[in-house]
Amino acid sequence: MASSPAIGLTETEVERRLRLKVEGTFTIDAARAHVWDMLMAPETLAGCIPGCESFEPVDEDTYNIAMRVGVAAVRGNYTGSVTIADKQSLESYRMVVQGKGRGGSVRGEGVLTLADIDGGTQVSIVGDAHVTGVVARVGQRLMGNASRMLMNQFFNCLKSKIEN
Repeated sequence: MASSPAIGLTETEVERRLRLKVEGTFTIDAARAHVWDMLMAPETLAGCIPGCESFEPVDEDTYNIAMRVGVAAVRGNYTGSVTIADKQSLESYRMVVQGKGRGGSVRGEGVLTLADIDGGTQVSIVGDAHVTGVVARVGQRLMGNASRMLMNQFFNCLKSKIEN
């Protein structure tokens, strides 16, 4: 196996890494303060993260998480952490997620921004994730679709909890 001198990884290790761009915009029919409060509530996060089996606080802004998720034929249990950082109350925050399981690992960061829009709130997310292992080998297109699906499930759940 040849080594990649630029980053010190073998070709096989480079092939098993995948970088995903995550972007989305969601509109929720509620005041920004209410949407912010729901996004900061651990019980909301635990209830809306797809496949979440446990969501335990470590400190005020960090949680240990256990999830069961699947992408195509790659399914498994993952453990990791979620950290909320750089909070600008009612405006934005950065979420850092990392986890690993038998199928590989993921580390991602995203910035969520809230804005008033037509009597409701627009939530925008921009971020990226680095995926390794078997999960990365299923390919960028499939992983991109899966990440969008999981993000949509989360925000549809959040929207349902807030609007109903």
